[in-house]
Amino acid sequence: MQNPVTAIPAASSEEAIAHFGKEFEFETDCWDTHEGLSLSPKAFVLLDVRSKEMYDKGHVPGAISLPHGKIIESKLKQWPEDTLFVTYCAGPHCNGAAKGALKLAKLGRKVKLMAGGITGWIDEGFELAKEQ
Repeated sequence: MQNPVTAIPAASSEEAIAHFGKEFEFETDCWDTHEGLSLSPKAFVLLDVRSKEMYDKGHVPGAISLPHGKIIESKLKQWPEDTLFVTYCAGPHCNGAAKGALKLAKLGRKVKLMAGGITGWIDEGFELAKEQ
């Protein structure tokens, strides 16, 4: 039986550098987001793109609630044009972060996705904030 891992040869080192290096232009992870939120000045705006009800139940401390269906130009006017946004949703089983990132990109905004979402945040051992 052929090994499914080696059935397709691995890419060259040069191709791997290009591929994996490019991924970091589009996403970050929970650990780096946590670290980035602790630094001053703030280098990005973290958007929880789930529903307001889900946000209220528990969200990443410092995140702003802006459901992906409500991302429109007028809601972004409070931030300079060169602001980097980082979006997240429930986790790997949810595509809300990608929907939000796509809307931001279509509005000409810089954006990355926080891989793992709330699930990844909790898996890293980080606490959630809750609205009272």
